[in-house]
Amino acid sequence: MLNAAVWLGAAVFYTMSVAPAMISRDMLALLGAFHAGAVSQIILARYFYWHAVCAFIALLHLLVEWLYLGRVVHRLWSGLLAVLLAVGLLGSFWLSPKLVKLQRAQYFLNARAEDRAAAAKSFRYWHNVFQAINVLMIGGVAVNFWRATNPPDALRFVTPAKFRS
Repeated sequence: MLNAAVWLGAAVFYTMSVAPAMISRDMLALLGAFHAGAVSQIILARYFYWHAVCAFIALLHLLVEWLYLGRVVHRLWSGLLAVLLAVGLLGSFWLSPKLVKLQRAQYFLNARAEDRAAAAKSFRYWHNVFQAINVLMIGGVAVNFWRATNPPDALRFVTPAKFRS
């Protein structure tokens, strides 16, 4: 339950607080558009790593529940965690580097204005894709949190009556 709570809290905190702060008017005035965007991309990469690590821990926890406690692993929950892990890895190793490259290309001084405009347009598109994926990831993490806080069934081999004597 701790992993699910920390995972959900970090995802909501990043989405509702950190990401908007990085592109706020104050941050842009302080660092400038290029540097604020670069810092935002660094934090975004760590955000994807965090998703991947938490999904891996949740999958390990599901495996331990099956092996140690004898709980049946439902395909829905293991599938959800596998998808969340895959999305975290995809974001870490594909989407985040793509966004970093496009963010730098739109501010590259030696590039033509058309190339910078095309990079900015592509960056906006892929950033919107990230936003959509992020909403789906938060939904999946919230469902995982609900599953972790509401265990589905009793243990297979141990009944509470065995501990009452």
